[in-house]
Amino acid sequence: MNLTIIGIGIQAGDLSLRAYEKAKQADEILLRTSLTESGKYILSTDLKVRSLDDIYEKSRNFDTLTKNLAKEVLSVAKNKNVVYMVDGDVNSDNTCKIILSKRKDAEIINGVSRASAYASRIGFSHYTSISSYDIEDLDLSLPLIITDIDGSFIAGKIKLALSERFGDEIEVYKINSQKIKKIKLYEFDFDDDFDYSSALAVDKLSFLEKTRFCIGDLHEILKALRAENGCPWDREQTPDSIRMNTIEETYELLDAIQKRDDDAIVEELGDVLLQVMFQILFGEERSAFTYDDVISSICEKLISRHTHIFGKDKVSSADEALSLWDKNKRKEKGFDNGSEYINAVPKNLPALMRAQKVGKRASKYNFDFSSDKQIVDKIFEELKEIEEATAIGDQAKIKEEYGDLLFSAVNLARKAGVDAEEALTISTDKFVLRFTKLEKAISDDGKNIKELSEKEIDEYYDEIKKG
Repeated sequence: MNLTIIGIGIQAGDLSLRAYEKAKQADEILLRTSLTESGKYILSTDLKVRSLDDIYEKSRNFDTLTKNLAKEVLSVAKNKNVVYMVDGDVNSDNTCKIILSKRKDAEIINGVSRASAYASRIGFSHYTSISSYDIEDLDLSLPLIITDIDGSFIAGKIKLALSERFGDEIEVYKINSQKIKKIKLYEFDFDDDFDYSSALAVDKLSFLEKTRFCIGDLHEILKALRAENGCPWDREQTPDSIRMNTIEETYELLDAIQKRDDDAIVEELGDVLLQVMFQILFGEERSAFTYDDVISSICEKLISRHTHIFGKDKVSSADEALSLWDKNKRKEKGFDNGSEYINAVPKNLPALMRAQKVGKRASKYNFDFSSDKQIVDKIFEELKEIEEATAIGDQAKIKEEYGDLLFSAVNLARKAGVDAEEALTISTDKFVLRFTKLEKAISDDGKNIKELSEKEIDEYYDEIKKG
């Protein structure tokens, strides 16, 4: 049987003539609720309607309500030509979404939405409109109108979501039927005066009005700084001029992580993100790539490399997952041989990190030490060659042999599953701490470290090590 869904607007007289004529032809007219202004108007006409207010009373929550309403409408429409009337417009009604997913043949006659009516009264020329029950799934871009705030619980939830996104001191419009009041966000749920018509509206905010920001704000702030009348320093920067800043900020982040300093981690993550956004903006300015290109690229990589999650591959351990990632990477990059794979390791990586990466990649092409003992023997061999080079005073050869010694030591760490860069950092930090204690202990004894013999310093150092 035929099913028509009609939006009856938000106030008396919003029902269109076409909708009225369609309703007169129906076997049965179902009205979502008679409690709204537009619902009351429908009851005052000569249309014979059945209100579904009783379903409101039987439903435990909003989700149950929408399902129960949809179930009733679909059931009646099996045997009758039905018109289902909803306040506002059809497209923003969650019950209608369920019905339309089941009855794609249903006719729609739309009405004035609550959001558009409120927007006209407030003066929004463009805006995003969402139901309060969909807020967790959507990006909260401004200007914004949130409808269906029909109780204190959902009002508090909306306030919390917006506070986390924009701060609780921003000004918002609280809307109840015909009444609109401008208040601070933190005041929104102070009064328990919410009903079917309640909504909240937020206009576009300037950066100075916000106390919370998002990645889009960072993008816009940098564009403002790089604009014609922006900051002279920011406007002068190029990809090369701040290239090394990325390394510096990354190391500061690593230091904060190592110290478990959450406040510093937040700050340093922001600094790293700033460098990333700068490079994105440089790309946009020369029309090479955009912010969306960068986000799409990393998302595509995560999906294509995790074929055990988003594909048909199977793994049972972290090592297997890492190996599969590496296999998928080589396939994507199109490496034809080991040389291409090894040469792809960036040359500006820290030397220990690069050495470990090169050794690991070579091992995947069956070129590796067969055992730890073989590496230890190689280390002793390199020590002997350093001795020989030192004896003849060949500086170039000495440098080369020291490099070979370090490379062998890195491979020993790799075979043991140790990150050589991290291990050396830990040892260096340990030495710095011990030296600091050593110098203090000597100073506390009224001595000067520069005036002590090697034997005397060693005695102090041995004591420090025991502690």
